[in-house]
Amino acid sequence: MKARNSGTFVMVQGTSLLKAAGLLLLFMLLIFSISGLLTSLKPQYRLMSSSVNQAATNVNGELLYQLMGWENHHFLSVEQDWTSTPTLTNMVFKLSSNINLNDPRSLLGRELPGFYQFDGKILVAGEGTNYTNMPIESAPPIEIMKAEREASLQNLEGLEKPEDENQLPAPSQTTGKRKVVYLYFTHNRESYLPYLKGVTNPNLAFHSKINVTKIGDHLKTSLEDRGIGTFIDKTDVQANLNKKGLKYPSSYQESRSVVQTAMASDRDLQYFIDIHRDSNRKDKSTITINGKSYAKLAFIIGGKNPNHEKNEKLATELHKSLEKKYKGLSRGVFVKYSGNAVYNQNLSKNAILIEFGGVDNTFEELNRSADALADVFSDFYWDAEKVNKDVEQSTKEQ
Repeated sequence: MKARNSGTFVMVQGTSLLKAAGLLLLFMLLIFSISGLLTSLKPQYRLMSSSVNQAATNVNGELLYQLMGWENHHFLSVEQDWTSTPTLTNMVFKLSSNINLNDPRSLLGRELPGFYQFDGKILVAGEGTNYTNMPIESAPPIEIMKAEREASLQNLEGLEKPEDENQLPAPSQTTGKRKVVYLYFTHNRESYLPYLKGVTNPNLAFHSKINVTKIGDHLKTSLEDRGIGTFIDKTDVQANLNKKGLKYPSSYQESRSVVQTAMASDRDLQYFIDIHRDSNRKDKSTITINGKSYAKLAFIIGGKNPNHEKNEKLATELHKSLEKKYKGLSRGVFVKYSGNAVYNQNLSKNAILIEFGGVDNTFEELNRSADALADVFSDFYWDAEKVNKDVEQSTKEQ
């Protein structure tokens, strides 16, 4: 008799689970239907990856558990410690539904047409990094892209003056006349709001003069202060797109030819760094280290590059070094599968994309971060050079 009752209870419990899952599915379908209707009627209401991700931020394991509890009150009668036992819950949901409770995007991503292309993963997480605050890349409006109107500039006083803290003694070792690092800018007009008068919308933070190329100038100086010959390529990729009538997604196609030309003309080039600016706001893009404000860095790797593991290795090494000397400065290493997702990184195992800060950062903060990157990169570079020389010497002796 007990066995029969037990079986009946299991059947009822299973039915309740199915009902809860059905309610959740209906709820999601309702959201998608309303979103699709709004998209059709008003283009400005189109559903973007960032908006869905923001909405999904508040969806967690406890909410899903409570949804099931509405159908089966046995779930709500259990005293659940959500801080100590998320692993089992996460594993069950992931195995049964492909939903990862630590990644709210997985709840919606596979249900929206085309949304999966916005997926990425955190290869190495920096301090405070999770799937709700990953780097965001946004394209400028068409009129901004074509530079039909540009904001007036402000806060330019002292922009060209290096800080006294950046002065270093002459390096003990140098690459001589060789340029081994190549800096370039696929989205060369990405700018920062503090310098754009009257602009508060992050999507309008673009300018043809004050932009990420300024970071390249400072990084070049900082690397060369440490003996590492650096070439900076300020090709106006955006202007080239406009001349050719190409759209913003073709930016990497345009910058690719620029990098290939550089590689063919200078065989000494070993490392290729594409400098960008994230679209996240100040609270996610800034950190204070030893009483000074820095713009956070994020390393982006293209997941569609068949050799991405090699690029990931370089980015991970730099991230770890930053964690040791400038804890919290690096947001981590991210693998992206959306859009281009190659980022010219198949041209070299030593090619990486770095996001410098967000739309609200100042060049004072950005330059400190450039110095920090140059600091750890120079350590990495000279250690690698020593290993290479030791290998060459060993080979000759054999």
